Amino acid sequence: MDVGFSIGGYNIKGWMVAVALPVLSSVAGGVYWSYDTLQRFYGVEEGIAEVVEKSDSFDSKAAALDKRITTVDTAAQRTLAEATKALESRIQTLEQAIVDNDVRGLNQKLASLSTNMTQILEQQKLLLDLRSQVDKATTVTDGLGDTLDTLETEIDDIWKAYDSLVDNPL
Repeated sequence: MDVGFSIGGYNIKGWMVAVALPVLSSVAGGVYWSYDTLQRFYGVEEGIAEVVEKSDSFDSKAAALDKRITTVDTAAQRTLAEATKALESRIQTLEQAIVDNDVRGLNQKLASLSTNMTQILEQQKLLLDLRSQVDKATTVTDGLGDTLDTLETEIDDIWKAYDSLVDNPL
């Protein structure tokens, strides 16, 4: 069975269509790929031209930026040098103040002061004990003073009685 058709007076058989269809589709794909590749090439070419145009402005901007960076770097170094000098001066002043005030010797002085304070506290305890003993003794002696006055009065009375017995015997 042979399938075929006729176009414009030509008889086309089925096998011819079966062979021509893949060949024509491959040729059409190749043409499309070639066209697409060519358009991409043109696009890249335009992009490169645009990049080249803009690179000139980038170069000038990069030069200006480099100049600014150099200026900022120089200013930062100058400021850092000034700050370093100021800090060195302050550190020297502090070191001199520490030496002048003998901060290292303060530890020994504080230890001595602590020892003195301990001794003062011990002496104060002793004085407080002595004070309480003096208060007790004062209380006892005050009571003794009254008793001694009474005894002295009685002794005086006894002497008077003795004297009166000597003057007036019974």
